[in-house]
Amino acid sequence: MTGTMITVAPTGAESKKVDAPALPVTLAELTATAKECEALGASIIHVHIRDDDAQPTLDQGRLRDTVAGLREATGLIVQLSSGGSVHDPEADRLAVLDAGPEMASCTMGTVNFGDDVFLNRWEFIVDLHTRMQERGIVPEYEIFDLGQLTTLQRLLARHGLPFGGHVHVDLVMGVPGGMPGTAAALVACEQVIRDLPEGTTFSATGIGRSTLPVMLASLSAGGHLRVGMEDTLTYAKGRAVESNMQLVARAVGFAQLAQRPPLTPSQARELLGVPAR
Repeated sequence: MTGTMITVAPTGAESKKVDAPALPVTLAELTATAKECEALGASIIHVHIRDDDAQPTLDQGRLRDTVAGLREATGLIVQLSSGGSVHDPEADRLAVLDAGPEMASCTMGTVNFGDDVFLNRWEFIVDLHTRMQERGIVPEYEIFDLGQLTTLQRLLARHGLPFGGHVHVDLVMGVPGGMPGTAAALVACEQVIRDLPEGTTFSATGIGRSTLPVMLASLSAGGHLRVGMEDTLTYAKGRAVESNMQLVARAVGFAQLAQRPPLTPSQARELLGVPAR
């Protein structure tokens, strides 16, 4: 792999605006962040949205406006989260696809999520996967634990390849209740990824203090990167993140040091099978 896809996850559903004033929660803030991150080297934006009170929401009108706004303002691949928050019902999470994203996340199993449970039943996973096939939406398979890669093998064997034919997974590491954010855990996952369809790619996300070791391990193993204020609010010990751009800039610097410079959005589209606009 000669380049690095960098995904920015700017908001998430867990952090509060009052605790992180730089968190982009309005469409204007999200659009400005997206434009700046694209200029730095991001190629994908992983999107959660908030309501007028900065609370997580899956409001269909807001989702549609967000997709349209980001597509108009940037060339980034717009990837909506189908996870929402841990409290969102399945019907609302499936309806995320109605907003017409180019990509959407598809989490491959249930996981303890701090003090909560992030529920992903097998039937729900199948429904999400097949709806994306039918609608021409490219999935990113979210993996919180090693066994979920085996679940992905089962899904593909029974229900076929995703739209576009390319399999891409994101290893979400360091969530309390999921796999640790360590190089050893990433290597273990990478061994199983080899059993997925030929050409499968992966990115890795390090939550909180695991951000740096996961980023470095992913680059060394030929993987791609996801960074953003959804995943960490700390840039270094005792130093708060100032913006998503700060995190993207660091990821770009590491990718360049690894001699795998950032892929452009059009290059990422070609790799992932996301149709050109």
